[in-house]
Amino acid sequence: MNFSDLRKNLKRDFTPFPAVSCAILGDSATQFLSEALRGYGYEIKAKFDIYEAEFGQIEQEVFNPSSKLFESNPDFIIIARSVQKLWRDFASRERTRQQNFAVDHLEKAKSLFSAIRSARPTKIIYFNFPEVLDSVFGNYANNIDSSFLHQVRKINLGLMNVCMDFPGVSVNDVAALSTLHGYGFSVDEKLYVNADMVFSLDFLPVLAKNLADIIQAGKGYFKKCLILDLDNTLWGGVVGEDGLEKIQIGHLGTGKAFTEFQLWIKQLKNRGIILAVCSKNDDVQAREPFEKHPDMVLKLEDFALFCANWENKSDNIRYIQSVLGIGFDSMVFLDDSRFERNLVRTQIPEITVPELPEDPADYVAFLRLQNLFETASFTKEDEQRSGQYRQEAQRKIAQERFVSEEDYLRSLEMVSIVKPFDAFSVPRIAQLTQRSNQFNLRTVRYSEEDIQSIMTSDRHATLSFSLADVYGDYGLTGVVILEKREHALFIDTWIMSCRVLKRGLELCMLANMVECARLNNAGLLVGEYIPTPKNGMVKNLYETMGFRQDGSQHVLETAGFVEKKHLIRIVKG
Repeated sequence: MNFSDLRKNLKRDFTPFPAVSCAILGDSATQFLSEALRGYGYEIKAKFDIYEAEFGQIEQEVFNPSSKLFESNPDFIIIARSVQKLWRDFASRERTRQQNFAVDHLEKAKSLFSAIRSARPTKIIYFNFPEVLDSVFGNYANNIDSSFLHQVRKINLGLMNVCMDFPGVSVNDVAALSTLHGYGFSVDEKLYVNADMVFSLDFLPVLAKNLADIIQAGKGYFKKCLILDLDNTLWGGVVGEDGLEKIQIGHLGTGKAFTEFQLWIKQLKNRGIILAVCSKNDDVQAREPFEKHPDMVLKLEDFALFCANWENKSDNIRYIQSVLGIGFDSMVFLDDSRFERNLVRTQIPEITVPELPEDPADYVAFLRLQNLFETASFTKEDEQRSGQYRQEAQRKIAQERFVSEEDYLRSLEMVSIVKPFDAFSVPRIAQLTQRSNQFNLRTVRYSEEDIQSIMTSDRHATLSFSLADVYGDYGLTGVVILEKREHALFIDTWIMSCRVLKRGLELCMLANMVECARLNNAGLLVGEYIPTPKNGMVKNLYETMGFRQDGSQHVLETAGFVEKKHLIRIVKG
């Protein structure tokens, strides 16, 4: 897709799409960047409402609490710095002060972030810088700390460290994109000289997609599951015909491409992407390479679900979705067969099915360019996700043995630990607010910094819920934030992971909210449902829980509350 196509998109109807409020601040002209981002929104069904400041007004907007920037109330503030302006600032310095240039830039960046977060808890996206060899020192620039190249690298590394200290700040990795596509492709020096516009028109769609990826992840929309074919996808050849010894995998010839591909997939699994197999194959033969081939990187335990049979692949994917309990739009399906790709696209339009290259040597490079697995957070619990979903598959199989739902739930011997937020659980709680879309009554996103503030606030009461059963530990799966009001507690946040739906945990959560209200001498629990494209499943939750409608809100009198039956044993943490 080129810039002209994105401009044409601006004439299309964005009415059905959810609005995302953004602001763009730049040290150079950003009109084309703004147009590219808004146009790209049509491709992902998002309406980007953008406040665009005059260029060169970054500090003036940020350090003025009553500026138009803050009046626009953006969900995301994009700060677009350019390497051209960076070089001019560097070159204007006295030689003796150039070695401190990176430190000074990073301090200015931190002051911007602090000023923004103190004015509004918004998310920030900051551009880093392509590496420019200005040839003042030639290759010796790597040997001297006062070279521009050395300072740019220090800034880019420093920004990575700064982001760790400022939750909610993301780097738009212009440096990596420029390296990937080439510096000459990413900039247009004539456009910069004549119109003060930094990026080439060809590069703008690349930038727009990358920004949209970050924004979508920040809004909780991202891919969670990778479904894989086997023959000629994870290895070369057909195991059922060629035999275990003749499939291509390892460090020689074409096998090297499949090994590199598996290594990349393993890294995705280690960061929390759920893996599943969907293959037309005999189950025993399909498992054999994972169990017996010495060069296989991926093992059976890396997969949450393994569907190898002769059924329609779309039906198998539907089964995988039913077990995992996540949306089809959170899934990616990889298959070397064009026929199978088109079949799945046609029958399950929501799923992402990349058009894999013909040559497996190109698989990894192609998928890296797609950036399908953008994320806004990473916690230790992510590393355990495949194991947790593998346990869920065991539960699904066990459930089929029971005639009644109640007998099945009783057999699970579920235990929930309930406790207020603590420092250990802050990253996971923030992640749940950012990622949960289905069982989420108000869909308010919070950073770790926000959760820390709420946890220590006298105006809030907090509850976290974990769940374990005979098959394993789900971990922290439920979050409640209650805001103290006169004679009432307002349910600011009520979230439950989709992994524990239909277990009765929502009944346990409500009972603990009522208990918390009584301890705070609050006679009322007040709830609110804010609809989104994904949380329709909880539209009538308050009514089914016994709340009465009161205008746009829902009210429960705690004095008359009677806890509904559930089969979860509660342990106070």
